[in-house]
This record gives sequence, structure tokens and C-alpha cells, in this order.
Amino acid sequence: MSMATRAWASLSPGLRDRLIAGFLGLPSWVVLGVAGWLEADPVGHGTHKQLGLGTCTILALTGWPCPMCGMTTTFTHMAHGSPVDALLTQPFGVVLFLLTLAAGTLAVVELARPRQRFLRIWRWIESRETAVAAGLMLGLLLGWIYKLAEMGAGPFAGG
Repeated sequence: MSMATRAWASLSPGLRDRLIAGFLGLPSWVVLGVAGWLEADPVGHGTHKQLGLGTCTILALTGWPCPMCGMTTTFTHMAHGSPVDALLTQPFGVVLFLLTLAAGTLAVVELARPRQRFLRIWRWIESRETAVAAGLMLGLLLGWIYKLAEMGAGPFAGG
């Protein structure tokens, strides 16, 4: 057993639960905070440019949106309380936003009253990892197809 493993095992279960909650909650709340700070691009994509990032390379080279196209804009719409605009921008982004919000909220609850909630969720996911991964990939694919249609790109290009 490594020294790090022994050190982790020596911590009280409540402290371990709180450390896991902080580790998972902090990035969730940072993402949600940034989404609240940004202004959604009315085009439906490109909100990420406010973070100093460039144009999507895939979109620039092919004219096709990437599978993640519109996610930042969707998160921003959701953070500003505009779920209809978010759904119209990128439906799968709404799912990811809600999962991020759930992780952040659960982290706050777990920090206040540790009960191994993340560990139980991890075990649930682990026992169904193929189905969970397939569901996420299917959601991403369907969201991308929606975005292709919405932008009139790829097989949906008018021509």
C-alpha cells in the first residue's frame, strides 16, 4: 500500500467525504459561475470567445459544427434562467448543465452533512458504466445532429 493510500485511509470517513465533495464541487461551481458571468451569443454558438478562445477549428475548416457546438451558449442561457433558449441552442447541453448543477448542489450538501453520497453514486455508475457511457454518447450524437440541422450544415445543408 502506497504512502498516499495509507494517508487517505487514515482520514476519518467524514473528512474523506468532504474532500471528495470539494474536489467535485469546486469545478462544478466554477463552470456554473463562468456561465453566469458570460453573455450568450445570439447566434447560438461562439460564446466561448468571451473567454479568449478562438473560433472552433472544425467549424472554421468544414462549415460543420463540432459535437460540442453551442454548449457554452447553452450553459450561459441556463445560468441566466432561459431554459427555452438553452433547449433551442443545444438540447444535450441542458442535460449536461443539469448534471453539473446536481454535482455542485450535492457537493454543498455533502460538505455540510457527509454521507458518502458521491461514493454511492460512483458505485451505481460503475455497475452500469456501459449503459451510462452509451447514454452520454447517444445524447452527444443526437445533440450534434440537432445542431447540424439547426445550422443547416452537413447532410442538412440546402443546396
